[in-house]
Amino acid sequence: MVERFLSENSGWLVWMGVASAVMFVGSLVLIPILVVRMRADYFLRGRGGWERSSAAHPVLRGLVLGLKNLLGVVLLVLGVAMLVGPGPGVLTIVVALSLLNFPGKRRLEMQLLRVPGLLAAINRLRRRAGREPVRLPD
Repeated sequence: MVERFLSENSGWLVWMGVASAVMFVGSLVLIPILVVRMRADYFLRGRGGWERSSAAHPVLRGLVLGLKNLLGVVLLVLGVAMLVGPGPGVLTIVVALSLLNFPGKRRLEMQLLRVPGLLAAINRLRRRAGREPVRLPD
């Protein structure tokens, strides 16, 4: 029965294996870059940011906001997949949430950052890159 399943679905299994490998390698490359580039006071700041700046053209602001949210959705899907597959799922989800815009975002980020060891892992990556640790509100 298992052999039959494997032979009938070999194409899907190969595709899933390749996708898993790409997610794993992508998370090893992309997530540390995003964590290091994040401002140390990101979780202390109120609402704001470049996409709400009046200095940028509205079309450019909308384009950046759309691309940022698209990247956030892709990383969120990959992070959820990494919870059961290879890769740092919770860390990827936190980075994805930092890119997305939705009500209740800050509260959800704070809950995830209280997962044991996650903030330490983030700050370890930042320390290796010579960046100051991420600070959280009291």
